[in-house]
Amino acid sequence: MTVLNGQCMCGAVSVTATSSNGSIGACHCDQCRRWTSSMLMTFAAEPGYAALGPVKTHKSSDWAERAFCEECGSALWYRMTTPGEMHGHTQMSAGLFENAGGNTLRLELFIDKKPEGYAFDGERRQMTEADVVAAYAPTPNEDAQ
Repeated sequence: MTVLNGQCMCGAVSVTATSSNGSIGACHCDQCRRWTSSMLMTFAAEPGYAALGPVKTHKSSDWAERAFCEECGSALWYRMTTPGEMHGHTQMSAGLFENAGGNTLRLELFIDKKPEGYAFDGERRQMTEADVVAAYAPTPNEDAQ
């Protein structure tokens, strides 16, 4: 695995990360579209990533937080905060890295929320809102932990 170095738009935040599986996911949920004015494209980061600079986090749901540069607002990552197996799982913003770190688009999340004005060519796994909630939202037993 290759360690990737990236930065936010203004350069105030530098990020070091390793992609865990070489693939990119595109999320079309309402929050990602509002955050980026499009979809958020990310890759799963191995534990041990680092970000130096003015990083700000925002609890965006009952199970996750989003990080951004406090200076320019660049999206940095989406991290699972709910207890359980997914806790700490981090999706690093692909745009921080040259050529998206060489990762390949293999997944679209919230495909049923994607606006009709754009689409990607090629085949990839696509998950609806119901699929995503079933796969990643905390279960009542995890909330009690």
